[in-house]
Amino acid sequence: MDFLNILHSFHLSTFQWVAICLAAFVLGVSKSGIKGIGIIIILVLAFVFGEKASTGILLPLLVVADILAVVYYNRHAQWRYIFKLLPWMVIGVLVGVWIGNDISELLFKRIMAVIIVLSVGVMFYNENQKSTSIPKSKLFSGSMGFLAGFATMIGNLAGPIANIYFLAVRFPKNEFIGTVAWLFFIVNVFKLPFHIFIWKTVNVETLVLNSVLVPSVVIGFFVGASIVKLISNVNYRRFILIVTAIGGLIMLFR
Repeated sequence: MDFLNILHSFHLSTFQWVAICLAAFVLGVSKSGIKGIGIIIILVLAFVFGEKASTGILLPLLVVADILAVVYYNRHAQWRYIFKLLPWMVIGVLVGVWIGNDISELLFKRIMAVIIVLSVGVMFYNENQKSTSIPKSKLFSGSMGFLAGFATMIGNLAGPIANIYFLAVRFPKNEFIGTVAWLFFIVNVFKLPFHIFIWKTVNVETLVLNSVLVPSVVIGFFVGASIVKLISNVNYRRFILIVTAIGGLIMLFR
């Protein structure tokens, strides 16, 4: 089966092609540091390809975007926080692989949405209190890491949870983006074998489709990086809080 025949096998309409190219562009923008808009990508791809299949189509694109983010923001990564979260995220991914075919996707998304909305509420409260304290509890970092790992395996939904954690530890803009970039690059590469060999959602056909969408990801990344430079640290925090809350509400009522 040649390249064009593989693409035709997806039976995508012109509208669907436009939608998934736009989703790939938004993915690039999101990975450049405009966090919280990732829910748009998940909704579009799930609508076009179905819930589980869309996770395999999205994952290689995430890895490409992660590589761009790692190269661009590498010097800002805070490895102490990566090492703190990574073991718990790995455990969350493994649990997600194990029960991914059994849990009700609708129930999972509703639970995650409630957690996200409540967490954002707490963050808004802390912002208004002008608190400068940083959460140091191992329970906090461990639970957030596990939830992020579980959510990223089930439906690539870890973004809002990671946003809440790194806002809570009060990272400046570039440290936020650089640390998240490395963390999710490592986790997304770790997820790939499970999608290929166990869930079988990544295959030759999906990779051919990914190759067509990569340019949209790259363009979106550099457009987003230009926008990030214009946003102050204070406005960046507010923006992330607002779009994360909106994403949680969309998950809740979808």
